[in-house]
Amino acid sequence: MNLLHHIEDGIIMQSLEKIQYKKFIFPVLTGLVLWFATPLRPELLSIATWYMFALFAATILGCITQPLLIGAVSIVAFTITTLTKTVSIDKAITGFGNGSIWLIAMAFFISRDFIKTGLGRRIAFVFVRTFGKKALI
Repeated sequence: MNLLHHIEDGIIMQSLEKIQYKKFIFPVLTGLVLWFATPLRPELLSIATWYMFALFAATILGCITQPLLIGAVSIVAFTITTLTKTVSIDKAITGFGNGSIWLIAMAFFISRDFIKTGLGRRIAFVFVRTFGKKALI
């Protein structure tokens, strides 16, 4: 479900690409096989740890095959982890209380906005006009 850009009347339009269901097969099958292979797990690992490994492996494969955007794959994995009670909801959301996580997220949001609006390019031109005569050295 990636955004496609096309031009209509000189305006860049964004449309959603169809979900590619075939790309769901490999991550889901891998996750299910690992989930139900619990009796084959190493003795030192608890069942909850093995389930978390199965969900983690499926999530990584989902990020690689990209049946959805990576953010959507992560939200699906987060939801499955809490619905199966592999991790309690309290433990699952503790990372969101950390200020540095929000700082990183906001940096991504702001950088995306700089690119989409062209503000970064405009600021660069102001610096070139102020401090130099050419854009390339």
